[in-house]
Amino acid sequence: MAPAEVLSGKVVSAQVRERLKKQVAEMKEKFPGFTPGLAILQVGNRDDSNLYINMKLKAAAEIGISANHIKLPNTATEAEVLKCIASLNGDPAVHGFIVQLPLDSDKPINTEKITNAVAPEKDVDGLSSINAGKLSRGDLGDCFIPCTPKGCMELIRQTGIQVTGKRAVVVGRSKIVGAPMHDLLLWNHATVTTCHSKTSTLAEEVAKADILVVAAGKAEMVKGEWIKPGAIVIDCGINHVPDSTKASGKRVVGDVAYATAKEKASYITPVPGGVGPMTVAMLMQSTVESAQRFLEKFQPGKWNIQYNQLTLKMPVPSDIEISRSCIPKPIDQVAKEIGLLPDEIELYGQTKAKVHLSALKRLKNQPDGKYVVVTGITPTPLGEGKSTTTIGLVQALGAHLHQNVFACVRQPSQGPTFGIKGGAAGGGYSQVVPMEEFNLHLTGDIHAITAANNLVAAAVDTRIFHELTQSDQALYNRLVPSVNGVRKFSEIQIRRLQKLGISKTDPAALTKEEVTLFVRLDIDPATITWQRVLDTNDRFLRRITIGQSPTEKGFSRTAQFDITVSSEIMAVLALSDGLDDMKKRLGRMVVASSKRGEPVTTDDLGVTGALAVLMKDAVKPNLMQTLEGTPVFVHAGPFANIAHGNSSVLADKIALKLVGKEGFVVTEAGFGADIGMEKFFNIKCRCSDLRPNVVVLVATVRALKMHGGGPAVTAGIPLPKEYTEENLQLLAKGCSNLSKQIQNARLFGVPVVVAVNAFKTDTKAELALVVQLAKEAGAFDAVECTHWAEGGKGAVALAQAVQRASQIPSNFRFLYNVELPVIDKIRIIAQQIYGASDIELLPEAQEKVAVYTKQGFGNLPICMAKTHLSLSHDPEQKGAPTGFILPIRDIRASVGAGFLYPLVGTMSTMPGLPTRPSFYDIDLDTASGEVNGLF
Repeated sequence: MAPAEVLSGKVVSAQVRERLKKQVAEMKEKFPGFTPGLAILQVGNRDDSNLYINMKLKAAAEIGISANHIKLPNTATEAEVLKCIASLNGDPAVHGFIVQLPLDSDKPINTEKITNAVAPEKDVDGLSSINAGKLSRGDLGDCFIPCTPKGCMELIRQTGIQVTGKRAVVVGRSKIVGAPMHDLLLWNHATVTTCHSKTSTLAEEVAKADILVVAAGKAEMVKGEWIKPGAIVIDCGINHVPDSTKASGKRVVGDVAYATAKEKASYITPVPGGVGPMTVAMLMQSTVESAQRFLEKFQPGKWNIQYNQLTLKMPVPSDIEISRSCIPKPIDQVAKEIGLLPDEIELYGQTKAKVHLSALKRLKNQPDGKYVVVTGITPTPLGEGKSTTTIGLVQALGAHLHQNVFACVRQPSQGPTFGIKGGAAGGGYSQVVPMEEFNLHLTGDIHAITAANNLVAAAVDTRIFHELTQSDQALYNRLVPSVNGVRKFSEIQIRRLQKLGISKTDPAALTKEEVTLFVRLDIDPATITWQRVLDTNDRFLRRITIGQSPTEKGFSRTAQFDITVSSEIMAVLALSDGLDDMKKRLGRMVVASSKRGEPVTTDDLGVTGALAVLMKDAVKPNLMQTLEGTPVFVHAGPFANIAHGNSSVLADKIALKLVGKEGFVVTEAGFGADIGMEKFFNIKCRCSDLRPNVVVLVATVRALKMHGGGPAVTAGIPLPKEYTEENLQLLAKGCSNLSKQIQNARLFGVPVVVAVNAFKTDTKAELALVVQLAKEAGAFDAVECTHWAEGGKGAVALAQAVQRASQIPSNFRFLYNVELPVIDKIRIIAQQIYGASDIELLPEAQEKVAVYTKQGFGNLPICMAKTHLSLSHDPEQKGAPTGFILPIRDIRASVGAGFLYPLVGTMSTMPGLPTRPSFYDIDLDTASGEVNGLF
């Protein structure tokens, strides 16, 4: 008979790669931004492994697969390898994942444990027990087949000979080739015999084979004369035998005696050039198959998220009852559902986690989703439900309209929680859960801010004390101590020298005058703006005297405590876009002026690094969820009066990447649109470079009636009849405030959707009137919402309106240019946002304008600090007052945060407790550990 036809693995693998290249191109065209991903994990640095890996990387690049080679040192432990595997298992960009064997480690590592740790759906090598088990029972469509047997089958198919009914013999029983080859042939309907080196009748068995696959690892073990005439011979062996004719002194042969076997077989694979190239091609094919399975199961950009079904009750139970009726998903499940990797989250129990900033770096090339800000009309003291609307809207977008959606909200202060409000997690069936975790401590961010803030305060007074009690040389000796006879400036001290214009780095080289400049900050106590803080409402700390101990030698001064969330460090946290940016902002914070009129910063005090250390975990956003299982970032909580009143830039940026181009991020701005929204646009958006798509303006019939002249409302006291009975005339008059706030939002070029938060006392005519007048005032749409009573279902109409509004091209613009003089920027806000005719700067404010302009802070944005109960400075002026003069009594600087804040009227940043604070109702059930009475 004629010699066997050679089955060239090089030729067939080239055909496979070309086919895969086309498939990948079609995949990328159909799903823009999607690329099949292969990860190769190597431990150690074996030369043969490096060679094989390079072949795989080259093939992947040719086909269009994104291949990532992760190399661990040979000192890697089993735990380190497993940690790396867990990370790759969770990475949605990785569809195929192999561990290069053998593992080259100095440490004991269980190879089977490692291969079984690879997620079965990514195990494109097919080596895990799960894939092996599925293959052995015939589940070929639901498993990955080891690449070499898969390549062998592809070569057999190339012959055109049907496998069905043929007698097949496999010589070898390894887990990588022999055993899976047996199963593969069996489930392709061949009659299969497995032999090995100890099979006594090996020649007789081989002679029966119509299809012979040899993978015994012994050079030319199978003789040509054993082979059945016309058989297909697949040789998987790679062996080196001595050959003096070769430069290397050896040559490569297979497990079959090729020269004699090809005289009897009909088809035969050469060695090299047969099965070898097919193994790499099949690895690529399995990776593409895995990517296809991923696309079938997970639509790119769409989360595979499990929503919680609400069981609605009427009347609506208390918030705490509703919260406890929901069983939250484990927070690591939420993280996985939204595309976070296991090493990007840091669990704080079962229901909350911190998200590492590495997630933002990984996702930096992803397009942002739609950006929505929820604000409100000028509220009553009872609040109009912005937080509840925020949560109801994201539940509607997610659980009911199946959009990727994130809520980004502020962390509540413990002060109001225990003082007047009792909580800030939303309400009714639109809440962040569990509400106890949300309202109490969370992950300790506010405590970190308290510690950092008070470290600065201590440093200020301590520095003044030491400068007053020590000579220049004594100060220098303590600031730059001699350690083992050597003096050395720290990094932060070198920055101070550079700020002073001193380029020297040798402590011994400073002149006497330079030493004086270096050691003396010369803080003017009358200019200290930095106060101590506490996260508790304590009116008796509003004004205190410090330094009364005899050890302070009479260096006392008047000071005060503010509530923690009013600290500039909180504003810095909210506006930072990373750890490095936060550290720089912390260092720029101005705490006072020197007696020469120069700003004194925290960097001058030498505390920047310490502050960064205290805040290193607080900078990570906190992940929670809503009642219906949609994700929430709870991060930062700056006051909306003396700060900008918005959650963190970092939370918004990470969320916008996670939701993808068609998704939504809904964030909330504090107080009414004249405060929180104006600051969101002019400060937060200027800082983040993010551009909003939609404003949701929350209004209530109750509040609009108040603006129409209705009587005052007070928490805990029944509403007057004006609010519980229909009164269209009063309501229409009060809609002047709604119209003005719509106008305010449109000044920034962003479409407005009005959410009319319906209460049970509202009539249909009243709700319809608000909707009508809102549209007449320029709102894109206005809809009635019942999310408090119905959860996301009650905000579906609002969500649909937001979706439509988000399609309008954005014409976003800032209200003012920061380069304008300070007074002009204040006047623009007062006239265009509040409706004032002009502003009046009191002497102290005029002096501060001059000081801050001289110090180089005049080009900062403006953060107005005024009452939230009126568009004007007077909380008693309701509706939309005009023609008033806005008094500016003082101006202060938050240089680290990056704004100046004028003080309008009087207010305290340390709230007091009411006669009956909310903590009267809060208690702990010591048997169950449950918190009772919260909100």
